[in-house]
Amino acid sequence: MRKTIIAGNWKMNASKVSVKSLIDGILSGMEGVNSEVLVCVPFPYMSQVESLIEGSNLKLGAQNININPSGAFTGEVSADMIKDFGAKHVIAGHSERRSLYGETSSVVAEKTKAALGAGLSPLLCVGESLEQREAGKTETVVAEQINAVIELVGIESFDSIIIAYEPVWAIGTGITATPEQAQAVHFFIRNLLGESSENIAQKTPILYGGSMNAGNAVELISCPDIDGGLIGGAALKAEDFLQICKAG
Repeated sequence: MRKTIIAGNWKMNASKVSVKSLIDGILSGMEGVNSEVLVCVPFPYMSQVESLIEGSNLKLGAQNININPSGAFTGEVSADMIKDFGAKHVIAGHSERRSLYGETSSVVAEKTKAALGAGLSPLLCVGESLEQREAGKTETVVAEQINAVIELVGIESFDSIIIAYEPVWAIGTGITATPEQAQAVHFFIRNLLGESSENIAQKTPILYGGSMNAGNAVELISCPDIDGGLIGGAALKAEDFLQICKAG
């Protein structure tokens, strides 16, 4: 039985004051939450969040990673730096990294490998643009993104990977895929993994990352192949985030 996972992605939103308020709000409402909950925070606030969540069930993650262990890479952050703050997870291949910063599936696969090599659990993001969906290329695009990782690290590595399906056309637009649309792609992803290992396919958590909110979380998470959510905007409001956490 796969555990429901709710991951908050704060993106580039935070201040010392807002971080304390948000984390305090989340922690105060965690009673009765059965989901595994984590927050992926901007690098400058990882130390603050590490201190605030100490002794709680809330887990810490980062939003990006460099493939190199150290060296002359100004402005970049390594896996060991992320781990130094007690983080267990890191996002790899978010659609914004792919579209705004030109990260290819090959680059995302290398970042996934670097995270795994350091003992971090990657949240591997995959998904199609509106243009690709309208052209009927959803499955082709998603398969290419996942297969690039399988080819580099092997299917057994997915024992430590969380997949997040995020239809690019439903991120920050207010548009949400219907539960049927989301479930169909999650089902496709699980079958794709199953072509290499049915055991891995059944164990791998697949989260939905397309504008899940307090109003649609229960319906989405109730789908058989949707194991939780990667939450953007709603993760910045403790009350909304907690409602989603309790949907699982």
